[in-house]
Amino acid sequence: MSRAATAPASPPIAVLTGPTGTGKSDLALRLAREQGGRAIEIVSVDSAQVYRGLDIGSAKPDAATRAEIPHHLLDLVDPSESYSAGRFVRDCMAAIADIEARGATPLLVGGTMLYLRALTGGLAELPEGSADLRARIDADAARLGWPALHARLSAVDPAAAARIHPNDAQRIQRALEVYEAGGRPISELQLANQMPTARKFIVAALMPRDRQRLHEALARRFESMMAAGFLDEVRRLHARGDLTAAHPALRAVGYRQLWAHLTGACPLAAAIEQAVAATRQLAKRQMTWLRSMTGVQMFDPLEEQTLVGIRAAFSGAFLPR
Repeated sequence: MSRAATAPASPPIAVLTGPTGTGKSDLALRLAREQGGRAIEIVSVDSAQVYRGLDIGSAKPDAATRAEIPHHLLDLVDPSESYSAGRFVRDCMAAIADIEARGATPLLVGGTMLYLRALTGGLAELPEGSADLRARIDADAARLGWPALHARLSAVDPAAAARIHPNDAQRIQRALEVYEAGGRPISELQLANQMPTARKFIVAALMPRDRQRLHEALARRFESMMAAGFLDEVRRLHARGDLTAAHPALRAVGYRQLWAHLTGACPLAAAIEQAVAATRQLAKRQMTWLRSMTGVQMFDPLEEQTLVGIRAAFSGAFLPR
């Protein structure tokens, strides 16, 4: 009696993450080019790159790069739409299956930590909000200030408020939105995680030790984005007439501040200063997320041996198929 053949285990999936501005995309392209005949295709883990028209400010790869190395999960939705972590997990796993079915190898690249945690650790079912509800919360914040809304959150969800900074507008808004839409605190809902995906992930993170050099790099990168036409990009979105600051796409760092300038809320110089500061805050939050995750291999992007270390970490995921 013959024994049934056992299907080979699926190889682990490589994930390159880290705070914004640490060179993830450039390093990923270098890794992809090194593989030669074993084609690497990149899957974006970025909550801004899913939106059409958010190109310069999201550091979306250009057409030439995408022609050379296939990229996935870019330009999926219009900025007037919402895109959730749950949808990301479904889209990401579908992209991985498609890539592997063609004999290629996926490489996940990006710094949206909520997406990464949902993919590798499971996801809580959260109620969907609405543009009207977000607009109402934003109006209250404009009138009272985000610290006041943080105090409001403390009254209904002290656990969430304890881990959210009083000036973290995006997370305060989302926590209040979840509570008002569903009547249950987000901290309670997040304890009831769905099971993570069945695949194994090898997660490597670029984590700079020198914060000052990172801050300087972030300022230079924003300056380069402005020189490349970032303000004109936001101006085109503003001219559509159907978008507001309440739309999730326009809450992305950089877009939010330039949008405020175009609505007359602040001079351009102030908007740029606020955007650079918000980018630094984003990087800090991303590093905090990464330190709280288990199984992440950390590499300093400024060290000469970083590429060697990441190449070795990913060796099991880049096996021939």
